[in-house]
Amino acid sequence: MLTDMAVRKAVAKEKPYKMSGGGGLYLLVTKAGQRYWRMDYRFAGKRSTIALGVYPTVSLAEVRLKRREIKQQIAEGFDPAAKRKIDKITGPLANANTFKAVAEEWLEKAEREGRAKVTLRKLRWLLNFAHPIIGLRKISDIKAPELLAVLRTVEKRGHYETARRLRSRCGQVFRYAIATGRADRDVSVDLRGAITVPKVTHRAAIIDPKEAGVFLRAIDAYSGYPSALRMAPHVFVRPGELRQAEWSEIDFEKSIWTIPAEKTKMRKPHRVPLTRQVLVIIDELREVSGFRRFLFRAQGKRDRPMCENTINLALRRMGFDGKTMTAHGFRAMASTLLNEQGRWNPDAIARQLGHAERDDVRRAYARRKHWEERIEMMRSWSDYLDQLRSGAKILHGQFRKPQYALAK
Repeated sequence: MLTDMAVRKAVAKEKPYKMSGGGGLYLLVTKAGQRYWRMDYRFAGKRSTIALGVYPTVSLAEVRLKRREIKQQIAEGFDPAAKRKIDKITGPLANANTFKAVAEEWLEKAEREGRAKVTLRKLRWLLNFAHPIIGLRKISDIKAPELLAVLRTVEKRGHYETARRLRSRCGQVFRYAIATGRADRDVSVDLRGAITVPKVTHRAAIIDPKEAGVFLRAIDAYSGYPSALRMAPHVFVRPGELRQAEWSEIDFEKSIWTIPAEKTKMRKPHRVPLTRQVLVIIDELREVSGFRRFLFRAQGKRDRPMCENTINLALRRMGFDGKTMTAHGFRAMASTLLNEQGRWNPDAIARQLGHAERDDVRRAYARRKHWEERIEMMRSWSDYLDQLRSGAKILHGQFRKPQYALAK
């Protein structure tokens, strides 16, 4: 059996040896005089060795405690060497164990995955509601009632949809904490049904052909950002994609605008066929933007796109309130009226709206199959908008809703 006196006498000999202390524990002395604590053990029928430290930095009493811990781990079904490797990886994370610290790491991960800056800002804004109450709490100690208290502060302001989204994002933070060994469960799951369910409200959009004609004529008469407003109905891309459009993304020879993946919601490149009407609008922009980076640049700032609220503000100045039309409403208008025409494959309309097919094989097939139809559909759509603007009578497909007649 190893004792402190026996160890000191053995080390004084200064020669290589292996001094056993029973229970698999021993002191190994090398030719160079270095002394290491080791322990042999068997796990799942295999013999293994684990290092326990350097003598005399680690005393015999400390080594015996470590041996006791290792035997306990084996009894509980854990391989001590494997557990040590895991602890080495998760150890640095264990100290950063508050909700706020874990949330920051999760946001960094989202940024590495290519989330848009505007998305990251929204995520950070949401999680900031939680930090004053649970931000400094150890995430593994947070209980469901504490998270509910966070959500209640948001609900008291009448922001029920924000509270719902905050619960979802907090759930993602908890699941990230579980994956990194800093929490055991996602307490947000316990809050299902505990918060107010918001009423579903769709973004306002003009979907009646007659009203759409009035709206298009109002755009022509507007003196603010006419080019962006005139282009939006024809391309019906997402507002962020429109305002950040760059000259380098447009192929004038093929009449295609290719929006890069990092700008799209689905993180996939999106192609938009450009009709003659759109090309005329873009040609007019050359005098305004001077071929600087963005088609629609911020006023007084050469290298920045127009602000994200510019289109909505313009709509308000034109007399269309938030319950009538929004910047996102151009997409709903196109989707509704194109589907009502009954001429186009719904998949072609969905692809042009930038709705991603989840199945990779089907998505690739759909992209090849519907591209020509999308080109023809966009040409027809631009012509249709011209007819609406002029107040001409529009005939609809007979397989959808009844025909509408516009007042001349």
